[in-house]
Amino acid sequence: FAVCMAMLMLSLIKSILVKLGSSTGRFANATLVRLSDFLSAGYKKGVRPVKDWRTSTIVAIDLMVYSILNVDEKNQVLTTYVWYRQSWTDEFLVWNPEDFDEVKQVSIPTANVWVPDILINEFVDVGKSPDIPYVYVTHDGLVRNYKPIQVVTACTLNIYNFPFDVQKCSLTFQSWLHTIDDINITLMRSPEELREDKSVFMNQGEWELLHILSNYKSFSVDDDDYYAEMKFHVVIRRRPLFYTVNLLLPSIFLMVMDIVGFYLPPDSGERVSFKITLLLGYSVFLIIVSDTLPATAIGTPLIGVYFVVCMALLVISLTETVLIVRLVHKQDLQPPVPHWVKYLVLERAPVLFCIHKKHRLCSRLTTAMGLIGQRHDREAGLLGLGLPPSRDPTPPVMDNILHEVTAIRHFLEKRDRCREVAKEWLQVGYVLDVLLFRVYLVAMVAYSITLGTLWSVWQVA
Repeated sequence: FAVCMAMLMLSLIKSILVKLGSSTGRFANATLVRLSDFLSAGYKKGVRPVKDWRTSTIVAIDLMVYSILNVDEKNQVLTTYVWYRQSWTDEFLVWNPEDFDEVKQVSIPTANVWVPDILINEFVDVGKSPDIPYVYVTHDGLVRNYKPIQVVTACTLNIYNFPFDVQKCSLTFQSWLHTIDDINITLMRSPEELREDKSVFMNQGEWELLHILSNYKSFSVDDDDYYAEMKFHVVIRRRPLFYTVNLLLPSIFLMVMDIVGFYLPPDSGERVSFKITLLLGYSVFLIIVSDTLPATAIGTPLIGVYFVVCMALLVISLTETVLIVRLVHKQDLQPPVPHWVKYLVLERAPVLFCIHKKHRLCSRLTTAMGLIGQRHDREAGLLGLGLPPSRDPTPPVMDNILHEVTAIRHFLEKRDRCREVAKEWLQVGYVLDVLLFRVYLVAMVAYSITLGTLWSVWQVA
C-alpha cells in the first residue's frame, strides 16, 4: 500500500510540473523549456549526483590527439591540441521521454550541472582552448561533456637521437580532490581502439603520431585515501627528412671533399690551401646550423657530437697535410734521413701495406739522380785528370783551371748529396702520406658506419 501511494504521489507531482510547464504564454508549447524547468527544479549542482552516497560516480574519459603544435626541447614543454571526452551518470537528471514529446536528450548549460573535477597533472600553462558552454544529457541521466583542449604540459624530452628521436609524453587525468570512493575513472573505449586511433590527427607536420597508450592505476598519498588516475602516453616521432637534407648531407659532402683532397700531390702547396678552405667552410656551416639544433641543459644530441668529430677530423687532416708538405719540401739544409726511419718507413711499411707504386717511383727518381751525379763526377774527373801525369808541371793558368774545376766538382757533389737527401725525404713523405690517408679513411668509414647504423635502428624502431 505504501509503495502504491508513493508512486501515486510521484505521478501527481510530475503531472503538476508538466501542467506548470504548459501554462499559457510564448513557451506554452516549448517542450525543451518544460524539460529544462523539470530538470532544474530542486537540482543542486554542488552535490555529487547520486542517491546513495556510498555509490561511486564512474567517469568514462577518452582522448584523441588532433595536432602537435609545438615541441620545446629547451624548456621541456609539449603543446598539443586534443579532443577530450568524458561522460558520467547523473541520477538527478532523469525523465520519461513520453512526458516530453519523446525527447531523449537535451543540451543544458555546463554551469547548471555537476561536473567532475578531473584535471591533467602535467599542466604548466593555460592554452587557448575554445569555451564549450553546454553538455548533452540523455533521458537516463548520462551526461556527455565533449570539448577541444589546447594542452601545454611538461614532458621529459630526450634529444640524444635527434633528428631520429621518438618522444613519449604523458597526460595524467585524475580527480584533484575526490577519492576513488567518490569518483572513479575508466576508459570510454577499449585500449586497443584508443592505441590505433589516428582518425582526427593532422598528419602533415614535423611530428608523426605513432600511438596512444593508456594505463589505469590507483594510488595513495597517506596510505589512507586512494585516488584513481588514468594516464595516456602520447608517442610521437620526428620526421627527419628536413634535417637530413639541411644538416647531414652538406656535412657529408664536405667530408668527402676532404678525402678527395688527399689525391692532390703532397709536394704542392695547393693541398694546404684546399684543406684550409674546407675547414673555414665547415666552420661557417656550423655557425649557420647552430640555431637549428635543439639545446638543453642536460644533454647534447648525437648529431652535435658528429659535427664536432667531423671538425676534429678536418683539423687532423690539415695537420697531416702540413707535416707531409714539410717533409717533401726541397731544402738544401735538411738533415739526412735517420736509419730507423729508412728501415721502418722505406723498407718495412711499403711491404706491409702494399705501397709499391710510390716506392718504385721514388726509387727511380733516386736512381736517376744517382746516374746524373755519376755523370757529373765522370765529367769532372776527365777535366781534372785529362793531362798526362808524366808531363812537366803545369803552367799557372792550367793550375788555376784545375782549382776551378775541382771547386765545381765539390759543388756538384754537394748538390747531388742534397738532392739525394731531398729525394729520400720525398720518399718518406709519400709513404707516410699513403699510410696516414689510409688510417684517416678507415677512421672516417668506421665512424660513418657506426652513426649510420645507430640512426637506421632508431628510425626503424
